[in-house]
Amino acid sequence: MQARATLKGSLLLAIIMLVVGSTLLVAVLASQRYGASLRQAMTAQSRIQAHSLALQAADPALTNDLVGLQRLFDQQRAAHPDIAYVFMLRDGRVLAHTFAHGIPVGLIAANAVQDDEQDSIREVAAQDGRLLLDLAVPVFEGKAGVLRVGFHEGLLEHRMRELWVDIALVTSGILAVAVLGGLLFVRRITRPLARLIDGFKAVEGGQPKVRVTADDYEELRALTDSFNGMAQRVTEYTARLERQALDLDRAHHQMRTSCEIAKQAGSLGRSQEIASFLIDKLRQILPCQAMSLIVAPPGEAAYVLSERSMLRVHTATTLEKLHRAIDNLPEDRISKDVDMLPSSLLPIECGPNCLQSAMPMLNEGRRVGALVVACAGGCSCTPDEHQVVRLVLSHTSGMLLRAVRHEEDMRRLSGDREQKFFQGLMGRSPAMQGIYRLIENVAGSDATVLIQGESGTGKELAAKAVHDLSPRRDKPFVVINCSAYPETLLESELFGHEKGAFTGAIKQRLGRFEQADGGTVFLDEIGEIPAASQVKLLRVLQSQTFERLGGEKSISVDVRVLAATNRDLLDEVREGRFREDLYYRLDVVSLRMPPLRERGNDVSLLANHFLEVYTAEHGKAIDGFSTAAMKLLLDYDWPGNVRELQNVVEQATVLCSGGQITPEHLPTRLSEAMAASAPRRTLQTHERDVLVETLERCGWNKKLAAETLGISRSALYAKIKRYAIETPAA
Repeated sequence: MQARATLKGSLLLAIIMLVVGSTLLVAVLASQRYGASLRQAMTAQSRIQAHSLALQAADPALTNDLVGLQRLFDQQRAAHPDIAYVFMLRDGRVLAHTFAHGIPVGLIAANAVQDDEQDSIREVAAQDGRLLLDLAVPVFEGKAGVLRVGFHEGLLEHRMRELWVDIALVTSGILAVAVLGGLLFVRRITRPLARLIDGFKAVEGGQPKVRVTADDYEELRALTDSFNGMAQRVTEYTARLERQALDLDRAHHQMRTSCEIAKQAGSLGRSQEIASFLIDKLRQILPCQAMSLIVAPPGEAAYVLSERSMLRVHTATTLEKLHRAIDNLPEDRISKDVDMLPSSLLPIECGPNCLQSAMPMLNEGRRVGALVVACAGGCSCTPDEHQVVRLVLSHTSGMLLRAVRHEEDMRRLSGDREQKFFQGLMGRSPAMQGIYRLIENVAGSDATVLIQGESGTGKELAAKAVHDLSPRRDKPFVVINCSAYPETLLESELFGHEKGAFTGAIKQRLGRFEQADGGTVFLDEIGEIPAASQVKLLRVLQSQTFERLGGEKSISVDVRVLAATNRDLLDEVREGRFREDLYYRLDVVSLRMPPLRERGNDVSLLANHFLEVYTAEHGKAIDGFSTAAMKLLLDYDWPGNVRELQNVVEQATVLCSGGQITPEHLPTRLSEAMAASAPRRTLQTHERDVLVETLERCGWNKKLAAETLGISRSALYAKIKRYAIETPAA
């Protein structure tokens, strides 16, 4: 692995490089200047020697004394070691030379005189690589020839070597001094840096509270002060990061909790189910247990949802007040002491001194409702709890809003087009449509419902519909016919008995109220209950507790009570046969089932339905009712109501062997009643009234009216023309 450079080594290396580099620079400059001066001196001296030799060689050359000229050249070379060679040229011929093996070919042309009165100097290279200074001197203006003398540059090289040795010695001394001083300087500089390094290592090792002492130098003091400030900021930042990590972990837990709640709520369908689930989950987060959800999108009706009930708010004054209160709520917390709605409209209870607190419910940035809580002594929720609740509401507001809007659309649709079937009940008359709406409104609460009506009007079916639409639909629905038991057995049937409570009580038996725990008890024919049992029943309604017959232990149950009677209980109270307090305890919500004679065209609807059922049951092919038979059915008063109609249709189905049911297949009491009664409407008159009623209900929309009546539009137009029904002007 490559070793890391240290600051001390880097500084020393920088000092050495600086000293060596500067010395080399000075040496190069000095050597260049010194070499140039030496070369000038050598050139001047060589010229003097060459010209002196030229003067001496003039006479032998002019007299053509070649021997004397050769001797002169040999003497000069021997006397002067710096002379490398001497030779003389005249007319391209060598007169004399000092070469032992002959003149090199290239040397003759290496230098030449350009002017007979001037010499020429050239630097030439010998065969062994040495450099020579070649001088060409004209002798006697060139008439005697040209003298060529070569001088060695050895002296120049020797002087230059001596110079570089001196420079190296001086550089070594300077370098030694510089390194020693550099060591002292570097040590002085790096000591506080070492302390800083130790401080950084301590901070890196998880000790951010370490501090470094200041130094004498201003720069180092500023550096240590910066480090200490950085260490202080690291300490504060670490603490802040720890707090943020805790906040992030808490936020992650909150987000996971809210997403899990939203996921579970998304599997539910009805707004009441979603609200009940959310309230149960929010109670696990908030200390306040009394709460409800308000869904109030701008410009739409509002819904107040509690655990078991749903209230629709549509009056303009209340909606305006509600929206104004929601708009003024802060988004990030539960606002305390908020007057959202009158307490009568909020299905939450926590005592007389409760204060309402609320948090808005947002959907895509818009306020579409609020969570309302009521805590005794005010809301004591923490900011963390507020945050979780805000996340839960933001994640579930969309699905709750969609569920409410869907149910609102269904409610509007059921108002525009009457329902034919509803939870086992059948009928599209206005009276039955009102019953359907009332059942939907009361089903979500735990209020006791008193269902009144004549025998055979479907009171038990209405009670079953209330149970099936309530939050208790998954719990038991227990029916008790109070007129079917004698007084001695009714109490045991209702509340159960202990072993040995009376003769024949060989084991303990649970009563109907215990069997219905968590669900609904339907008390049919409540007007037949004896006075003694009325007292115990009143106690159950008031406290949800009772004792078994022969027992002493109080038993608590959670049941919803529905009651039905064909008597006028208020008359029974006046006659003293029914307790007044029990009556008002039962009559929290009153539901009156209309008799069949008040339901108009529902007779034909029910008759055709029962006919389909019994033809399938008996395996017969019957093409409906004849006109005369349907007229008898429509004109009869039906004292036995729907039950009597059902029996009549079953009898006719059994008697009819095929084709249509005619008056002969119907009981004679129908035709006898028709004959004995006052003149009635004809079938044609009845059909016209049905047409007009249907057209008015459909807003005189011919297509919708035809679909409602189950006929084609051409048939509808024919009937309108036949009965001269005038269509109102648009």
